[in-house]
Amino acid sequence: MSVIDNTILFVKQQLENAEGGHDWFHIERVYKNALLIAREEECDLEVVKLGALLHDIADSKFHNGDETVGPKTARNFLEKENVSEQTIQHVVNIIENISFKGGNFEKKFTSKELEIVQDADRLDAIGAIGIARCFNYGGFKNRALFNPAIPPKMNMTKDEYKKSDSPTINHFYEKLLLLKDKMNTETGKKIALERHKYMENFLSQFYAEWEGEK
Repeated sequence: MSVIDNTILFVKQQLENAEGGHDWFHIERVYKNALLIAREEECDLEVVKLGALLHDIADSKFHNGDETVGPKTARNFLEKENVSEQTIQHVVNIIENISFKGGNFEKKFTSKELEIVQDADRLDAIGAIGIARCFNYGGFKNRALFNPAIPPKMNMTKDEYKKSDSPTINHFYEKLLLLKDKMNTETGKKIALERHKYMENFLSQFYAEWEGEK
């Protein structure tokens, strides 16, 4: 089998019992999004594929905030697959720099491949799927749906963002609604615009129902 086939099997095994918003199906959607975006960009397609498949192999949220687990896990796997060091390092760089982290995180690495995978990942955080994932994770963490007395906290530091336990609706303002303007590629921007509108419509309906207006 190819390296990509082996990577798919590895990721499926690693994420077999993962939280529903960060499971294999999330990876598969990001992979498909990345391939869609890559059609319109000049890039190293193998790096894009591997970066998309391994970007959440060990999300720090589920490893006590340890951001080194994912890169190490990916590197160990790719070395066993005899992938070149140049490709391995590129994939590791993607994993280390892809996250939102409160929106104030300065990327220490840039590449077209990172831009593609980052857009693909962010697309899965918005729109109908993004809404579903947001509430799934909120339920996983036993967070309130909404509390009018707790406003969203904007411009959080990386640590504040990681430790936040605010109501799920707040996450729309703290992250999801910000992603449209943080897309890198033209394809990503176009898709994000439609998904952004869907979230705005959802929030309007949510507040109307909350107030008993509909």
